[in-house]
Amino acid sequence: MTQGRRQGHDGQERVATSLEGAVGEEIGAWLAPVDAELERRYPGDPGTRQPVHTVYVPGDVFAAGTVRSWGEQALAALDEHAPDAESFAAVLGLSEELAVPVHDRVRAKLEREPVEDLRIDFEDGYGGRPDAEEDRDAARAARLVAEVRAEGTGAPWTGIRVKCMEAAVRDRGIRTLDVFLTGLMESGGLPAGLVLTLPKVTYAEQVTAMVRLLEAFEKAHGLEEGRLGFEIQIETSQAILAADGTATVARVIQAAEGRATGLHYGTFDYSACLGVSAAYQASDHPAADHAKAVMQVAAAGTGVRVSDGSTNVLPVGPAEKVHEAWRLHYGLTRRALARAYYQGWDMHPAHLPTRYAAVFAFYREGFRQAATRLARYATRGAGDVLDEPATAKALSAYLLRGMDCGALTLDEVTTATGLTPSALRSFAAPRRAGLTTAPH
Repeated sequence: MTQGRRQGHDGQERVATSLEGAVGEEIGAWLAPVDAELERRYPGDPGTRQPVHTVYVPGDVFAAGTVRSWGEQALAALDEHAPDAESFAAVLGLSEELAVPVHDRVRAKLEREPVEDLRIDFEDGYGGRPDAEEDRDAARAARLVAEVRAEGTGAPWTGIRVKCMEAAVRDRGIRTLDVFLTGLMESGGLPAGLVLTLPKVTYAEQVTAMVRLLEAFEKAHGLEEGRLGFEIQIETSQAILAADGTATVARVIQAAEGRATGLHYGTFDYSACLGVSAAYQASDHPAADHAKAVMQVAAAGTGVRVSDGSTNVLPVGPAEKVHEAWRLHYGLTRRALARAYYQGWDMHPAHLPTRYAAVFAFYREGFRQAATRLARYATRGAGDVLDEPATAKALSAYLLRGMDCGALTLDEVTTATGLTPSALRSFAAPRRAGLTTAPH
């Protein structure tokens, strides 16, 4: 080992070391397969916009005006039961500072883009129908999706949920998916924002079967390999814990071979699977928290996003009942956001006001603090909190999500942080700094 300090020919101070350079090269070569595996399995969040909710509509009910109708019904509920900012804030317990900004943004959202993600349901919400009827409904759904996409009146994300891969309904689910996708191809091709949902997964092999099905469709139509991805619904105990005690959900993600885009928690099927009484089946039940925590850990870093489930308490009836249901839905949505579940399901048009109120309040409440902390970190300024790169990543991701959903404006964020959108993205996902978030 070289002792002490030496001055180099360039005048720079040299420090003492003990290892030959070859040691580092050998370790690098030894870990190269691990580096590649980490990159493959954990590419990080895709850095694109994630919808704040998914709306489910039965396949026989879906129509060209569904999105517009949901927005009109949501506005009507707001007008009837909380016609102004003050009354809406009183129902939900919003602060005086948030009352007007949240109310105004909710109304604007319901008028402009009431549904972010629409799922045409051919599973539980559709039930068992004669094959000819389901064929007709699937073909009609494809034509309507193409129609509203061309007119610009659809949701940013739209797709279908088919029946699962269990033996009793497998063939029907495969056929419905084929009819729907073929209909889209005949109507101009697969649209942007297409989402497919595979429910009631219990074994990883069922996910691999979905992969093979999509591969076959892509090959039949000359599509780019990997064009079709899908969400996986976690609705059974076996999807969380396998018979050998391992976490099935982690294997499920890998079984999707890079096609999985999301893990969606099924509140009521999962609760029933565990024997939870109907009166206690809810997204804040301890069994639900455990399942979603396992999903969250399994999905972390993979680029697969986690979605919460729904509430079956509908905001209908007299004002007292509507307000009670609104408070429940608002509270569950805020609870989910605090736990980093940035998406959930909405089952009724009158859920939309509280979905957006909860989302907008969540981002506007923490906006100033997050912006100040990120600006201080970016400039290495002093403050009362010592933030690390991981915290800067979370702060910037928070601000980007707030902009994506419409809670925050670009001008607000750039003024408060002093950072450009590209700088924000570089903090949120360094490896994906070149990507942009989708427009809203």
